[in-house]
Amino acid sequence: MILVIDIGNTNIVLGIYQDRQLLHHFRISTSRQSTSDEYGVMIYNLFRMWNVDAEKIEGVMISSVVPPIVGVIDQMCRTYLQQTPLIVGPGIKTGLNLRYENPREVGADRIANAVAAVELYGGPLVVVDFGTATTFDCIDHQGNYLGGAIVPGIGISTEALYQRASKLPRIELEKPKKVIGRNTIHAMQSGIIYGYAGQVDGIVKRIRNEMETDTLQVIATGGLAPLICAEIESAHEVNPLLTLEGLRLIYERNRILK
Repeated sequence: MILVIDIGNTNIVLGIYQDRQLLHHFRISTSRQSTSDEYGVMIYNLFRMWNVDAEKIEGVMISSVVPPIVGVIDQMCRTYLQQTPLIVGPGIKTGLNLRYENPREVGADRIANAVAAVELYGGPLVVVDFGTATTFDCIDHQGNYLGGAIVPGIGISTEALYQRASKLPRIELEKPKKVIGRNTIHAMQSGIIYGYAGQVDGIVKRIRNEMETDTLQVIATGGLAPLICAEIESAHEVNPLLTLEGLRLIYERNRILK
């Protein structure tokens, strides 16, 4: 079995693969204050709950957009799993041809998403990842990573309304029954859900025009993808665990480096 770990700004998502099949996946809060021992206890409890034998973990692959936590998770893997993890970054084989001006600037999660999308769907495509930030990653028909766009995530946008507008409440992210809200909460939910869907469709339309293709596939991923994608006209596929699949593929392409 191998363990893949995607460290995001809001959540850490873990997946356990055996024979290329995802057996279990877990989501825990990202905490910059937690120690390697605290993360080790959390993961051991999750393993025990799902009857996962930690001694059978043969390798670990990590992606992270939170640099201060990488060392903590690395130490946790060494101490509690007796594994030295591979970390997405310079020196790791991905199979992608990055056409970015500075490839080191591309987030590890975006690389994992692109690797999985090319493998599963082929180009041309755009991956829309609904996380703390929403990212758009564009791959052409030859599998080249072209770049993309980054916008504030749905959660950030919602929280900004609450923090910056004195009379607006903090709300749950739920789809309202109608676009025309008849109370403040429904009006805010309408603006966020339908407004965000329109934003995504607008950006995808511009990407399609810029890439000059009528066959662009739009693959949505991230924890909030199922909520918003029902309202996005351009979305073709929702794969909330695309990043984990990308990490598995990258691990296999770097197995000999362990």
